[in-house]
Amino acid sequence: MGQLRQFKLPDVGEGLTDGEILQWLVSVGDTVTVNQPLCEVETAKAAVELPSPYAGTVTELLFEAGTTVDVGTPIITIDTGGDAPAPAPAGDGAEPAAGLIGGAAPGGRTAVLVGYGPRTTEARRRPRRAVHGVPAPSSSPSPSPSPSPAPVGADYGSGGQERPPLLATAPDMTTKPVRHGGLEVGRQAEAHAIAEGAAPSSAAVPGRGRQRPLAKPPVRKLARDLGVDLTALTGSGPGGVITREDVTAAAAGPQAPAVDPAPDLTTDLTTDLVPAVAAVPSSAVPSPGERVPVKGVRKATAAAMVASAFTAPHVTEFLTVDVTRMMKLRSRTAARPEFAGVKVSPLLFVAKALLLAARRHPMVNSSWDEAAQEIVVHGQVNLGIAAATPRGLIVPNVKGADRLSLVELAAALGELTETARAGRTAPADMTGGTITITNVGVFGVDTGTPILNPGESAILAFGAVREMPWVHKGRIRIRQVTQLALSFDHRVVDGELGSRFLADVGTLLSDPRTALAY
Repeated sequence: MGQLRQFKLPDVGEGLTDGEILQWLVSVGDTVTVNQPLCEVETAKAAVELPSPYAGTVTELLFEAGTTVDVGTPIITIDTGGDAPAPAPAGDGAEPAAGLIGGAAPGGRTAVLVGYGPRTTEARRRPRRAVHGVPAPSSSPSPSPSPSPAPVGADYGSGGQERPPLLATAPDMTTKPVRHGGLEVGRQAEAHAIAEGAAPSSAAVPGRGRQRPLAKPPVRKLARDLGVDLTALTGSGPGGVITREDVTAAAAGPQAPAVDPAPDLTTDLTTDLVPAVAAVPSSAVPSPGERVPVKGVRKATAAAMVASAFTAPHVTEFLTVDVTRMMKLRSRTAARPEFAGVKVSPLLFVAKALLLAARRHPMVNSSWDEAAQEIVVHGQVNLGIAAATPRGLIVPNVKGADRLSLVELAAALGELTETARAGRTAPADMTGGTITITNVGVFGVDTGTPILNPGESAILAFGAVREMPWVHKGRIRIRQVTQLALSFDHRVVDGELGSRFLADVGTLLSDPRTALAY
């Protein structure tokens, strides 16, 4: 007689209370292995795949897709079999052992994400094998379709092996993995083909009448949002992979009027940290009277903004700055050999100016402790960048940004950008921020009154850079001008401190040579 084990929904972030099951990746009767993805779950911070802590047969799915489940609630039952190897019990025989995926991790956390958590894991990678003509993914052609198991305990990131590119965790709800003998034929073969740059197999996916289009999860989600059928597209990427550009072009339609490009100074900012804004077809826009469920990132953002707006007394100050010299410095800096391969954007210099000003005024980089009635001055600057993603607004941050050189800061911002666009920002990267920049200039907006990120005392809005008439050396000249808006918590930052801080940021952007005196 088999042994039934239930897998409980873990806390995939820090202090989260629930998550929505986006889709199941297994069905009743499927055979699963340790670390095989069971389902995709969206929380207020990220969309992730939950790996199985047990090996066995799925006997029951306790919730339907689309259900919001509290953390700690069983979501699936797995029959591990009477003689099947199972993780050692943590105490009562019902929970995974410490160090395993799904088990306890240092600091009272739970190891839930593949590639995260303690490295002392006992998880084993399942063998890759060929099924119904779909070859096992490999970097070199194999003369035989026989199984080629990975070495037991193989761990990317150690032993000189290079970790393959992480795939985004955005859900794919248009198609479902096809399983045969407990293997994810369509999903695994395609994922490895994309990750390793292999050409797609010409064989149709078993159990389907047509081939499953090749596209990464974020592209699939974009296609769902825009109402685009991926099976009708021809991919322009390597090996026929469908790209974001293919989807947006299909959404615009052949008769859609071309969108006039924004001026150079504004479009220069559109690739900083917010994905390019595509024309959304009318079919993707909610119709009048429609009710849109508030959940996931949108729900968390709404709660955080309400809490921030009605607990911290906001004050916003504005400053218009001539950034002509900064833009010239940007062009010269980008041409330097040490900046080859990294993006040198105007936002980089705004971030550096903010970090230098925060060094002179450390109280701005602090937070209010309501329980202790104290002001906590942080020892380092964790610079948050507000980024718009298909899942909603998120604010990942660069840890210890004040200790980075300009080259290191540019690389960190670039990595943060690509991760946010791919939809695979880790929950840890969205916690612990101390001060934030929001780049509203990417939308051609001059300025605004930003709301504080909860737990922080200041947020700087960076507007569009425009050519405007400006009095320069006693004469009216055409200069490149932007507007800054600083919102701050008046319990922590008074008017004088906020004004001096904003003035220092403006001075550094107007005349970057001033940094030598800081």
